Amino acid sequence: MNEIFDVYNIIFLVLAVVIFFRLRSVLGRRTGNERPPYDPYEAKEAQKDSTGSNDNVISLPRQDNQEADGPGHEADINRIAPDGSALNEALKTIVAADRGFDPDNFVNGAKMAYEMIVTAFAEGDRKSLKNLLSNDVYEGFLSAIDDRESRKETVESTFVGIEKADIVEAALKSDTAQVTVRFKSQLISATKNTDGAVIDGDPNLVTDVTDIWTFSRDVSANDPNWKLVATEAAE
Repeated sequence: MNEIFDVYNIIFLVLAVVIFFRLRSVLGRRTGNERPPYDPYEAKEAQKDSTGSNDNVISLPRQDNQEADGPGHEADINRIAPDGSALNEALKTIVAADRGFDPDNFVNGAKMAYEMIVTAFAEGDRKSLKNLLSNDVYEGFLSAIDDRESRKETVESTFVGIEKADIVEAALKSDTAQVTVRFKSQLISATKNTDGAVIDGDPNLVTDVTDIWTFSRDVSANDPNWKLVATEAAE
């Protein structure tokens, strides 16, 4: 009885090994028809490219809640600007026209865009800048980069961080919303000539920088993106 039991076990074991190796030979072989691993971030970028909405725009977060103009949202606006002030009324007007607009989310998105643009400008990354700026602003940045490169100068820059970012002005003109943000950031920047000598800035010094940037969007359009339409350095 035990011998018969052992023989059957051996047979089953041999069959299992054969099946295992046959499965391995099939499953372990690439045919060239496999789907690539799914990357949700890459998929989102592909969707933007297919719609053409990713050119010369800055994608700032919006709130999809249709009750964004409720009491809680009004409290957020009152915290940003005193109730009754021109800025407060302007933000409420924008929210009424675009319920997806949320001031706090907007500032967070603007901070990310600010760092990307400052870094891309220092590196002379024209492609990134073109995807982040309006045409007029891009031409200004491009001219500065071309001028710098014509002198064969290079910029070594480190973005330390943003100390503060505040909405300082807003307006709704027809269907166009404009929001201006004051950024207070810290940078380490030095411009060097062809000999490697520092001709501007200091590679060992953290510098405080204040910029005032204006973003714009057509609230009647389905495109949720905002364009950077103006920049200036605060005195």
